[in-house]
Amino acid sequence: MEALVSANDVLFVLLGAIMVLALHAGFAFLEVGTVRQKNQVNALVKIMVDFCVSTIAYFFIGYSIAYGINFFSGADVLAAKSGYELVKFFFLLTFAAAIPAIVSGGIAERAKFNPQMAATFLIVGFVYPFFEGIAWNNHFGFQDWLKASFGAGFHDFAGSIVVHAMGGWIALAAVILLGARSGRYTKEGRLHAYPPSNIPFLALGAWILTVGWFGFNVMSAQSIQNISGLVAVNSLMALAGGTLAALILGKNDPGFVHNGPLAGLVAVCAGSDVMHPLGALVTGGVAGVIFVWAFTMTQNRLKIDDVLGVWPLHGLCGAWGGIAAGIFGSASLGGMGGVSLVSQLLGTLAGISIAVVGGGLVYGLLKALVGIRLDAESEFDGADLSIHKIPSVSGD
Repeated sequence: MEALVSANDVLFVLLGAIMVLALHAGFAFLEVGTVRQKNQVNALVKIMVDFCVSTIAYFFIGYSIAYGINFFSGADVLAAKSGYELVKFFFLLTFAAAIPAIVSGGIAERAKFNPQMAATFLIVGFVYPFFEGIAWNNHFGFQDWLKASFGAGFHDFAGSIVVHAMGGWIALAAVILLGARSGRYTKEGRLHAYPPSNIPFLALGAWILTVGWFGFNVMSAQSIQNISGLVAVNSLMALAGGTLAALILGKNDPGFVHNGPLAGLVAVCAGSDVMHPLGALVTGGVAGVIFVWAFTMTQNRLKIDDVLGVWPLHGLCGAWGGIAAGIFGSASLGGMGGVSLVSQLLGTLAGISIAVVGGGLVYGLLKALVGIRLDAESEFDGADLSIHKIPSVSGD
């Protein structure tokens, strides 16, 4: 019986890992559809290679930092319990690899390729697992202190802070250090529009992400006994709220509409297992508003050239999700309880702080040592030709 339970858990977590692996195709096509045509090949190559670099960094370094587990033993040991520890690593790797996939969208069209791969290795190997271990494996007694002081630890069921806010705030550091794309802003500070190159690809990316996200959230239970339909329906309600809010505030703009479900899903990750579906709907709706408002402000007023708006989408909506778990997860608002708003605020601030410092150090060091930006001619020609020597569409 125990072997059957282990086998079922392995299959459950493996299916989750495969769903989130497939979700990475969504990152790729969302970026392909948003960037100019001369940078589409680069977007596809970056996401694929980032995932593979993340695999190496997380297997040899990151997973051990976060959980104190390594794989330097015989295959007979690794295969115990039907190989559950291996598929758990695979599942959590797909989360870790989302960090560079998020960053990729912010730095698109003007970042050097090899330095970005080095940044991916350092972030997935060291920066991300440092906070992952604090939030999900009780490192440094942070969770114990929160529980003793405020009645509950920091709750982040599927990574609003651990994954999304970390990725978004690391991306903000990278985008600021990189600078805006050439021609994006005039000398007078006026914005020069670079519209999405392919709305169908952008929409395809959003759909792939939306479907794969149910593996992200539901399979975070990590065992079939702990699966919860509440997580699935809360994810559904949040994506609906995010989409409709972005539709209304974004005045039917397809870029906002297709990022709306992603904003809602980012925000609901943390509290998807403790919120009432109505709380998840509100959480998603607020996230949709945050994304549209913050994307517009970032581009127009702050003059920060975040190409896909990953700081508003992942950084700010992720931070809102961490806070929302403390609000709508409370029993007084129909939630399951067992959460503390103060703990959520402190945990969220801790994740943001580590992301900004870690991202600043990684990209600042690479900028000083090897440079992180394409030269002006390469940027003008586009990353496809200057890096990969081929356009996304070839003539007859």
